[in-house]
Order: sequence, then structure tokens, then C-alpha cells
Amino acid sequence: MKILKALIVVFIVSSLLTSCFKDNDDTATVTRDINDFVWKGMNSWYNWQTEVPDLSDTKDDNSTEYASYLNQFSNPEDLFNSLRYQYGVTDRFSWFIDDYIVQEQQFQGISNSFGLKFQAVQINNNGDIILYIKYVSDNSPASNSNILRGDIINAINGTVLNTSNYNSIVNDLYKETVTLSFVTENNGVLTPTEDKTITATIVYENPVYLAKVFNNIDGKKVGYLVYNGFRSSYNDELNAAFATFKNKNIDELILDLRLNGGGSVATSSYLASMIDADAGEGIFANLEFNSKHTGENGSYNFTNTLNVYNADNVKTGEETINRLTTINRLFVLVSENTASASEMVINGLKPYIPVKLIGTTTYGKNVGSITLYDSPGSDYTDRASANPNHSNAMQPIVFQIFNKNGDSDYTQGFTPDIEVKEYEYWNNILPFGDENEAVLKAALDDIRGYTTKTGTIKKASSNIKSLDLKPFNKFEKEMYLENDFSLN
Repeated sequence: MKILKALIVVFIVSSLLTSCFKDNDDTATVTRDINDFVWKGMNSWYNWQTEVPDLSDTKDDNSTEYASYLNQFSNPEDLFNSLRYQYGVTDRFSWFIDDYIVQEQQFQGISNSFGLKFQAVQINNNGDIILYIKYVSDNSPASNSNILRGDIINAINGTVLNTSNYNSIVNDLYKETVTLSFVTENNGVLTPTEDKTITATIVYENPVYLAKVFNNIDGKKVGYLVYNGFRSSYNDELNAAFATFKNKNIDELILDLRLNGGGSVATSSYLASMIDADAGEGIFANLEFNSKHTGENGSYNFTNTLNVYNADNVKTGEETINRLTTINRLFVLVSENTASASEMVINGLKPYIPVKLIGTTTYGKNVGSITLYDSPGSDYTDRASANPNHSNAMQPIVFQIFNKNGDSDYTQGFTPDIEVKEYEYWNNILPFGDENEAVLKAALDDIRGYTTKTGTIKKASSNIKSLDLKPFNKFEKEMYLENDFSLN
């Protein structure tokens, strides 16, 4: 596979961005130019190009008719969405980008954020809703306010949550400043404790959240890694975690990907290489593009070295990968937020070692996209030569991914071997790494040989259900390829 100049490959499940344009005297010209970029970029790269009549290669043969077609769309995002194959059904993933600078920052974990991830739960038949804290980023407004994983919230900006107001009130979580009302729970009764007001700031998030070794799980040393994003600027931190596991001679490994929506393709291959030294330099994953770009088809292999990058995604060095030789299977903690690059690791390792999943069904995404810029001279892949009059780009699906055995059938997600729904324990969410944390305990109990799964952990009640929240970071579930990563 040749390396595209400035190519960024991305797996992503997040919501579409809202397109906007700065008002100027030449708005119509800018819109027309962007529409032309959208159509031609999609015609060249889109995975389902031959399935969309309006992307036919003859569509722009008549310049007058082509211009008339483009002029139907006053918003380029509308044109983009009209070209998506079975929009929302088959193609759930392609999206239009309002500002690619913001996207590039968020690829490296830099965002304007509270540093929180929430889970919404309807806790009874009366329609009462709470949010519990799933995750708190270090050195964030949330951590500085002493907000902890497992804390319970029942009101936002003074309004108590219920099924009647949830859809409107929860939107306040996406504002710059929010006041959260915290409560404790006892036998289903919520007691107010305090309100905390937090304001979003720029957060630099290290995805290597926790690396820990349990020294005696039925006589075994068990490594546990909470890893929240495949970010290339933290490759060395990930490698350092595996140095600890290697030095401790762990017998088992539990990889916690419950909050990991994806990231760097190279980093995903590095992680897989750390887990299984016996894979040698075998095939980790194969990518297949459309018929216009078969020259991009190729494989990612397991490897013995990794690239180190700084926060600007500039390569600063190389390291020897710390590859484990003492484990013969892998436990992965998963959820509906486990997506794209995380699923790629699961799929890519399955031909080599047994992989046991604990949690809930993963998202299900076996296709990926590249960032296309308005740079026609490069076939829309070169950011440096992009049209300076706007910052729009797009993220169309352009390839499908397969493992060594040609397996790619996980569009409905990977089903867990042991199902544990974290939200059912909303009133007793313990810190990551606590042996009694519900999902982790199920994995540890399986290592111990127990058959009771979560055993003595008591669920909150039987009359509860989880509710959806849109992603805070619209780029949080993705996979991209550094343009200096060698492909085979």
C-alpha cells in the first residue's frame, strides 16, 4: 500500500457536525466551490460510490447540468448527506467537518471540556432520572472540583431530571458552564448533598488512565489496563505500562476498553503487538478501498518497534515495543462505547489468541474513513494545499477492514461472553481498579474459575434502563493513520 500524503484514516461513530460559514461578500462563490469539492471528493473516494446514482462518473460530464445540480444545495453539508448511501442505515458513520483544525487537536486528546463522561439512567417506574459519573479526566475542571467516578447527579442547572424534561434539560451539559446537583442514595431515596458549578477549559487527556497488577488472583498475577483512546502522542506511555506488566511477569491481562472509541491505526497495531509477542510480524489487519483506489489496499502487521510523537503529532523518536510472552489469552472489558480501533484490536487478535469479552455489546463498525480536504491537486488528501477560504473538510467512509482470516462481520458489534451492564449498579459505581467494581469483578471471577459472574454484587433494582447521551467530543470515536507509518 502506498502512503498517501497527509492521509488521515478515521473510524468514527459520532454525530454529524453542523456546517457553518463566515459571512462575506463572496458566500455564493465559496459555497459553490465547497459543493464542487464535496461531490468530487466523494466521487473519488466514497466506499459506496457505485451504489449512489448522483455519484455516477458521468454526473459532471455536462458542465451546465452539473452546476445546476450543485446550486440546488445552499449548504454543502446537505449535499454531502444526500450522497451518503442509505443514510443512517448502511452509512451511519460518514460526516461533514466544520473545522478540521479542531478535529486534529481532538485526535490528540486536546479539547475544551469539563473532563467528564456521564451515564444517564432511569432509576424507577416513576420516571426519575439520574446521571452517574463514568469517568473523570485528570487535571480537568471536574477533577479540580473533586468530582469522582460513581458520583450521582439528579439535577442540571437546578432542574431535577425526569422522563418529561430529560431531552431538553440534558442539553445544558453541552454549554460552557453548568451547575450539577449531587445526591446520595439509600434504599432508592436520593438525598441532596451539594451543587458544583464547572466551566469547560482546554484539557489534555492521557488515555493511559490506569495500569495496575493484581498480585494474587487465585495465585496468578493479573495486569489491568484502563486505556481510553489510541492517541499516537501517548505511544511511549502505553509502552511504559507494558514494561511494568512485562517486568512483573503477569499471567493474565485485562484490557479495559469500555470508554475507548478509537484513535490511531498505528497505535492499535502497537497495542496488539504488546499483547501478543507470539504473533511475530504477522498480519494484524487488512484494508480494502473502492475500485478507484485499489492501490491503497494493504495490511498492518504486528511489529517490534513503535514511533513516538509529540502533542503536535510530530515524530520525535522510536522505541522497542514491550511485548508480552507470559499470557496465552486476553480479557477485554467492553461497552457500547467500545468502537472502531478498539474493535479492530479485538478482531485482529482473535486469529492469534483467545479473546474473552466482558460487559455489553460493542458499537459495531468495520468500515473507516479518511479526512478529505479541499485540495483537488492531491485528490483531496493534502491539508497543506487546502483551499484557504474555508476550514471545511469531510470524513466519508472509504474502506472496510478485515483480520488475518478475512473476518469483518461485526457490524452489529461484538457480543460479550459474559454480559454485565454497568448501569444496573448505578448506586455503587466503584473506582477503576477496585476488585469489586462490577465489570472488572466479573473478569477476575472468571480467572478465579467462579461461575457466579458478578456474584454478591447487588443490582440497584430491576426497574431501570439506560438512556442515550450524545458524545461531548464529536471526534472521540475514530481511527487515523499517521502519514509516516509504513504499510505493507
